[in-house]
Amino acid sequence: MTDNRVDIEQLSINTIRTLSMDAVQKANSGHPGMPMGMAPIAYALYYKSMKHNPANPKWLNRDRFVLSGGHGSMLLYSILHLCGYKISLEDLKSFRQWNSLTPGHPEFNHTPGVETTTGPLGQGFATAIGMAIARDYLAALFNKDDLKIIDHGIWGMCGDGDLMEGISHEAASLAGHLKLSKLVFFYDDNQITIDGSTSISCSDDVARRFDAYGWQVLTILDVNDSDQVERAINLARTSADKPTIIISKSHIGFGSPNKQDKSSAHGAPLGEEEVKLTKRNFGLPEDKTFYVHDEVYSHFKGIGECGQEAEDLWNATLDQYKEKYPKDYALFVSLINREYNNDWLHHLPKFEDYNEKISTRVVSGKVLNAAAIDIPALIGGSADLNESNMTHIKSSTSFSLANRKGKNIHFGIREHAMGAVLNGMAVYGGLIPFGATFLIFSDYMRPAIRLAALMKQKVIYVFTHDSIGLGEDGPTHQPIEQIASLRAIPNLIVIRPADANETVEAWKFAINHKGGPVALILTRQKVDVIDQNKYASPAGLNRGAYILKDSKQNPDLLLIATGSEVSLSIKAAEKLEAEGKNVRVISFPSWEVFEQQDDEYKKSIFPKDIKAKISVEMGIGLGWSKYVGELGESLSIEIFGASAPDNVLFEKYGFTVDNLLRVAKNVLAKFQ
Repeated sequence: MTDNRVDIEQLSINTIRTLSMDAVQKANSGHPGMPMGMAPIAYALYYKSMKHNPANPKWLNRDRFVLSGGHGSMLLYSILHLCGYKISLEDLKSFRQWNSLTPGHPEFNHTPGVETTTGPLGQGFATAIGMAIARDYLAALFNKDDLKIIDHGIWGMCGDGDLMEGISHEAASLAGHLKLSKLVFFYDDNQITIDGSTSISCSDDVARRFDAYGWQVLTILDVNDSDQVERAINLARTSADKPTIIISKSHIGFGSPNKQDKSSAHGAPLGEEEVKLTKRNFGLPEDKTFYVHDEVYSHFKGIGECGQEAEDLWNATLDQYKEKYPKDYALFVSLINREYNNDWLHHLPKFEDYNEKISTRVVSGKVLNAAAIDIPALIGGSADLNESNMTHIKSSTSFSLANRKGKNIHFGIREHAMGAVLNGMAVYGGLIPFGATFLIFSDYMRPAIRLAALMKQKVIYVFTHDSIGLGEDGPTHQPIEQIASLRAIPNLIVIRPADANETVEAWKFAINHKGGPVALILTRQKVDVIDQNKYASPAGLNRGAYILKDSKQNPDLLLIATGSEVSLSIKAAEKLEAEGKNVRVISFPSWEVFEQQDDEYKKSIFPKDIKAKISVEMGIGLGWSKYVGELGESLSIEIFGASAPDNVLFEKYGFTVDNLLRVAKNVLAKFQ
């Protein structure tokens, strides 16, 4: 290696540092410390190691990089700019500003080259593991001995905060168990958090921890030693049967005379004078901001050329694949474009025995199994609750080291990690990932659900045991506030089907939906199969709310229900009609879908002149006032549940025909 090469490499690394410092200083907020410390790793990955094409950030066979510590976003933006991604110097100057390509934390589908939204610590780490699962599944499905069309690495960077968060323990354990190779994380071991030294809160032995998980553990004693960095990267590449973590000793705020190795470098600008002193340390102009030497731009020009060459070679391989394996190629293209044929729609179960009672979780399992036969993209599993969630795909096997084609992922009792892994599978592309647990434990998944909604990713959640109807397990397992909580997340579609046939429609909607994640809320207890000869078609679910049973004359009362409470409302309506009342029953499986309908349709369901309205749902009544109005009522549950058989609980909590009749008569009395 010549001195000139060393000089340009060091100049490039220092330029990453100064761009990061300047952007944070100009924004007067941000996190300069990590970008300054880990700049040598970013340079080594993007310039020397990773396969990527700045001209096409979505090239399928690229290496992925996940910055799990998303607060260090300027590290990513700086290296992407230098590599030639469509992030200009002006974009860097607009860091953290309105409508900028460079927001405070990386955002998927917003900034070219950003693979996933990160910021909540630990989420990026687990998401990368989902990417590796998706890669290995698709590679097993399509790669041939002579032609490999999916063959790349997944790289990431995490810090102390990521590894302290509980999700990292779950995700690392799963990745080690599955032996996900070509998955490499650099752990920024700078021993500093916001509060000070990591020693005040943590004394983990990270090396022994990850060794116990089944990871390859490597160490870089000084990230500024390029030979050590390259040696570690090369060793990581040779690990054929396990993920790798590289413990990377760094200095937060590297180069800052007064803030290096101090917590003050973590989450605040260095200050104008300190920025100048740091630039002097690096031998760069103190009086220039966002300065990039021409030699640095010239140095990075080859990245675009190499990236395009790599993609061209891959395209040539893909052409050979298309010619030699046309059926596999057609399937591959359809999955990547998320274009599935409609064969699965013809194989879905129908439920026409109206004397039957069946839980919606059981129906969900039947629909999932029918659809999975025809949709190779449908892959997922349960947090060790397959027998309860009914999510085992019988036509497939388990995803494992020995069988990467298996569509059943055993997430173990790891809801936190499961949620983020599903996100990684979704952002990778080509798949419809699903994950299941009891509705009450959706709370464990909430950060990942929120990110799926933020990124508008196609993830399906199967949440069973949706109410006090689960009975004897008691209040720790009975969801009260969870449905309302999920409805509060923007871009998340929540569907609580009323019976078997609405459940079929719910799954059809979820598989076809393109605007974000869908949560299916399902019963443990058996519910009536609603007679389609007497009442409206369950296809009304696709409009969010629909008139299931109408009155012969203008209704006096609207009964608005979801899930298992719809049948209860029908029975109460029929008794009220026998007493001369005109009652409309509205099945309301999804608020979010209903709100997407036009005003004319909404008014047809909820006429403004009808004031007597009752919502019926076994959960808190929060939010229902929008639909029942100030004078309406909500038959709801505002306290925690209890341990008892479901029929006893329904009586004690008022979810009986007799109690609903009492509430209805009280509401009607207000308007007589």
